[in-house]
Amino acid sequence: MDLYSIGEMLIDFTPGGEPASYIRNAGGAPANVAIAAAKNGLEAGMCCCVGDDDFGRFLLDTLRRHGARCLRPQLCAEAVTTMAFVTLDGDGDRRFTFARKPGADMFLREEDVREEDIRESVIVHAGSCSLSASPEAEATVRAMTLGRQMGKLVSFDVNYRDVMWPGGEAACAAKVMELLPLVDLLKISAEEVEMMGGEEHIPALMEKNGLTAVVETLGAQGARCFFAGESFLSPGGKSKCVDATGAGDAFWGGFLSSLRHQGVEDAAGITGDILRRALAYGNAAGDICVQGRGAIPSLPTRAQIEARLGA
Repeated sequence: MDLYSIGEMLIDFTPGGEPASYIRNAGGAPANVAIAAAKNGLEAGMCCCVGDDDFGRFLLDTLRRHGARCLRPQLCAEAVTTMAFVTLDGDGDRRFTFARKPGADMFLREEDVREEDIRESVIVHAGSCSLSASPEAEATVRAMTLGRQMGKLVSFDVNYRDVMWPGGEAACAAKVMELLPLVDLLKISAEEVEMMGGEEHIPALMEKNGLTAVVETLGAQGARCFFAGESFLSPGGKSKCVDATGAGDAFWGGFLSSLRHQGVEDAAGITGDILRRALAYGNAAGDICVQGRGAIPSLPTRAQIEARLGA
């Protein structure tokens, strides 16, 4: 198994939130990254939590149909964990507002994370949407800890909007900072970089926490990578945004897939040239997804990305 991805499931609603207006896609960064990686030729497994109803089962089937294995999926009594009220602008950038359903608790339990799954994998990926203030957040922490202890590449996709945490942004930032020593590859947007104090603080942050690389997505400008005391920019394409919902996940799934296809199996094997190729691959994936105006249906395949890069 190339990629082990862990998280809860995000259910998308169009504005108004009526059941008839469901956007019938599995969501959440861990799920979309798992599917994006699977569509790029990696064997991906997803440990997830969904509602025990027809829609929850539909989400599990969506994962399977797109090539991601469901590892011990939990069917929970609550049907919805997070609602995202979505608008889609002319550039395909999905703008959304999160609302927590009262009483919903769909985070993975610690016992859902099994050592044999992580041992089988090469990359362990977690998204910030799998964090919560409850003890169930320990499932994500445990997966990342085991990944680090077993010498796996540990990937973390941060989005403070996804961290449902009492205490506001300061508490969210503090929780993310706690996890950074477990991380090899950190994906973060320009907005979150500013919340962490700005780009000038990233080298010190990396040295303190032992991060191999930090990738900052910059929308229409592409993505910037911080690595080994230098930073380099990979320009974006025509999409206007590589960090829209779905597009950001396509970017990161393509990025991780590129690392695996280049034979990188641990942080020690990563070089600046490898990261430059991975950034270009990810940008192409994000561009294609944005132009496809959506998440899972428009997550691109390896052949589509390579055709874009070849053109």
